[in-house]
Amino acid sequence: FALANAGVSVRGVRLDAPGLLPIVAGVGLGLVVGKPVGIVLASVVSVRAGLCALPAGVGWRGVALVGSVAGIGFTMALFVAGLAFADPVMLGTAKLAVLLASGVAGSLALLLGRWMLPATPAAGAATTLVEAESSTEK
Repeated sequence: FALANAGVSVRGVRLDAPGLLPIVAGVGLGLVVGKPVGIVLASVVSVRAGLCALPAGVGWRGVALVGSVAGIGFTMALFVAGLAFADPVMLGTAKLAVLLASGVAGSLALLLGRWMLPATPAAGAATTLVEAESSTEK
């Protein structure tokens, strides 16, 4: 579904063609590393600046996990690729890289979730949206 919806034709796309490796590496690193690091850093700065607080029962491991889940990004990455590349080979490569990197990010998020989070919620953790919102009020 994702390949068809993204309009990616894998016919003729070669990831080893000259000049395409930087596209694949840039997209991959941006989604798998850049998004999680950016979300964690923005969260740390926001909490330390007093702009917000983590919800009850949510620690920095949970924030890191949310950051890794954010690496599963199709919409904006595909939109930006469409704006950035006029060459159909480069555009197809970028779209394929988005899909591959999103798959890697999703797999890493699943593994991190199993490793980082407890099997049962922490005592006092919010279980509804209302509880989560009220747990961050000062």
